[in-house]
Amino acid sequence: MDIKFSGFGGQGIIKSGMIIGKAASLYDNLHATLTQSFGPEARGSACSAALVVDESPVLYPYIVTPHILVSMSQEAYEKFSDELAPGGTLLIDADLVQMEAPRNDVSIFSTPATRIAEEMGNRLFSNVVMMGFFTAITKVVRPESVKKALSGLIPERFMEKNIEAFDRGYDYGLEVLEQADDGIAAETDAREK
Repeated sequence: MDIKFSGFGGQGIIKSGMIIGKAASLYDNLHATLTQSFGPEARGSACSAALVVDESPVLYPYIVTPHILVSMSQEAYEKFSDELAPGGTLLIDADLVQMEAPRNDVSIFSTPATRIAEEMGNRLFSNVVMMGFFTAITKVVRPESVKKALSGLIPERFMEKNIEAFDRGYDYGLEVLEQADDGIAAETDAREK
């Protein structure tokens, strides 16, 4: 599975890729590689973490067309959205990304990750909220694996808050999936009548 996390420097985009990659490789018996890219300004410019997760050893670590794209800023969305493979999955921060002409050949899911993090008292938790949402929507890794992967990559004194942020994002993702399933079931029922 080719995955790209994108946003601006300072949002924890690279850290998100590292945590999901660690969860996959250490706790879900998968293979993962990570490459990263950010502008010369680092903080505030578009950056991305490209993660390849597979059941077999990863022979080529670079991504051309991701199957999953996470965009946490407008600039990142505009820069990377055309790369997303047809039939892919796009996850966006609802408050930071506005889509004028959304693609109809991909599945789009949005979450107010930054707003949830602000409600928790610090917008720095937004990447962890998004990781929870990502985990619920994509099922690439198990939630318990991501929580284990936080250790060593997040300071221990912030662990409880980060787990809370992850859980809030994960629960929001489950709600979104349930609403989508209800909509599909209603549409199917209407067609059958």
